[in-house]
Amino acid sequence: MNRNDTWIERFPGLSRLDLPTKQLLTTRATIIDVPKDATLFGPGNSPENMLFLLDGTVRVQQVSETGHEIVLYRIEAGQSCVLTTACLLAYDDYSAEGICESAVRAAAVPRSVFDDLVASSKPFRDFVFAAFSRRITDLFLMIDEVAFQRLDVRLAGALMRLSANGDKISTTHQKLSVELGTAREVISRQLQEFQRRGWIETGRGSVTLLDRGAIGTLAGREN
Repeated sequence: MNRNDTWIERFPGLSRLDLPTKQLLTTRATIIDVPKDATLFGPGNSPENMLFLLDGTVRVQQVSETGHEIVLYRIEAGQSCVLTTACLLAYDDYSAEGICESAVRAAAVPRSVFDDLVASSKPFRDFVFAAFSRRITDLFLMIDEVAFQRLDVRLAGALMRLSANGDKISTTHQKLSVELGTAREVISRQLQEFQRRGWIETGRGSVTLLDRGAIGTLAGREN
């Protein structure tokens, strides 16, 4: 993809912008490619660009002072990074890290262009705050799950999401613990219980679903 390609059309909110604004974004944006497992941004860094993801997935996670990790959300192709948006608006540094779960391609729009458009373009401003609002709602749901939902239900839900492309999931107990914001040992015990029931089979770096129906039923429980 080169600069002349209309990447803007992949973002419904941006596709409604007037032609001069689209041309400004297209002209000033830089297309960047980042390899899998690379850190796209991290705590203490200040964003210089607003990022629009074109291909790949970025995992945004928070790491505490004690090393405890929790996944906050993921950025998929066709989405912007709302943490970057928040830091740009507040002139603040990142408080979480973004890890590329696959090779990533993104359009990077300079801070100066972002500032000018937020101030002068209502459609662009609407796009920014609509995306921000949706992500904040997702974060509140995640907080509710961590605080109030049973871990076995959350783990079942995570296994169902991760197995969308097949019953064998390439993951580890540590990765699942980060996904759900709990200790690895807790995840290990719960996986052992699922295996004892005959629902899954664990292997080195993998979990295989043997009874999707039972796991799906558990994942659908709220309490």
